Amino acid sequence: MCRSVFALRVHLCCFIALLVFCRHSWSDKLSLPLVLNTWNFPQAANSGWNALMEGGSVLDAVQAGCAQCEVDACDGTVGPGGSPDDHGETTLDAMIMDGDTYDVGAVAGLRRVPSAIGVARAVMDHTTHTLLVGEAASRFAVSMGFPDLDLTSNRSRKIFTNWLQATCQPNFYKNVVPNPTEYCGPYKPLVRTASGKARPSAQCSWSRGHDTVGMLAVDGNGHIAVATSSNGAVHKISGRVGDSPIPGAGGYAVGGVGGAVATGDGDTMMRFLPSYQAVENMRRGMSPREACRDAVARIQKFRPGFFGALVCANTTGSFDAACSRHGSFTRFTYMVCTTTACPAAHSISCE
Repeated sequence: MCRSVFALRVHLCCFIALLVFCRHSWSDKLSLPLVLNTWNFPQAANSGWNALMEGGSVLDAVQAGCAQCEVDACDGTVGPGGSPDDHGETTLDAMIMDGDTYDVGAVAGLRRVPSAIGVARAVMDHTTHTLLVGEAASRFAVSMGFPDLDLTSNRSRKIFTNWLQATCQPNFYKNVVPNPTEYCGPYKPLVRTASGKARPSAQCSWSRGHDTVGMLAVDGNGHIAVATSSNGAVHKISGRVGDSPIPGAGGYAVGGVGGAVATGDGDTMMRFLPSYQAVENMRRGMSPREACRDAVARIQKFRPGFFGALVCANTTGSFDAACSRHGSFTRFTYMVCTTTACPAAHSISCE
């Protein structure tokens, strides 16, 4: 009799545990598919979601979202016609990554070709390389059928002209002559004193001058991909590459785990690989919220008050974000598409 009662209790416990497991599994499945992007760019979220709903892959979804921002020139910081460098030229960076295969395609310093994310996808699909840069990337793009066009606009010309009239302020030079806080270049390195120390030279602090669009998509089967697109920091030194096209910096994804996309001060963020760190955090059991916060906190330890944000999601559909407080930047908004609402704006306070 005791054995029968004991066996019945064991079976009952197993049944309850199975119900709990199934409930969580069903609940997770109900939160998929998922598309999200950095910043308040609802058109990007819509385009990514529509691509997924029309039968496209997660790669198609993140590409569509970034492509929409390139066409819309989101905030003037994505696609052609914005963020001129210190020679007045607009160049583009983009990256796309498949979390299931670890395949990556990226371009940096792309000239005269408006569809940076399209070229990045071509690098993934038609080469065994990961990253193509500069003029050579443009030649590849043209060979793949992309148009060769002027990326400047009346807006970017005006930005560049006003910058020159303001004695090239702000800029990204330091420890050079003439003093970069007062004059335009060309610049030369400061002559060091006998003690080996350079003469004092104030440098401009980084300010919010561009906003990368980062896209993340998870389909109903848990397949995940990320993508980024940006025209970089306004007035950047010609040839500068930010975090957007760098796997692990601008974005990262691992099948069965999750993905992350970053935005902000790329020169700082690419040194810490926050997207990779956030995904690794999730692999070790952290929630998306914990993973994002930890990755941002690691940067803040060495760069207090840096400007940046990170959006994270796992392959069961949970998501969250974190950001670093920088001057007037105290809140960060990102867009989310699910079967419940599309697009829905989510806003968080920065720490």
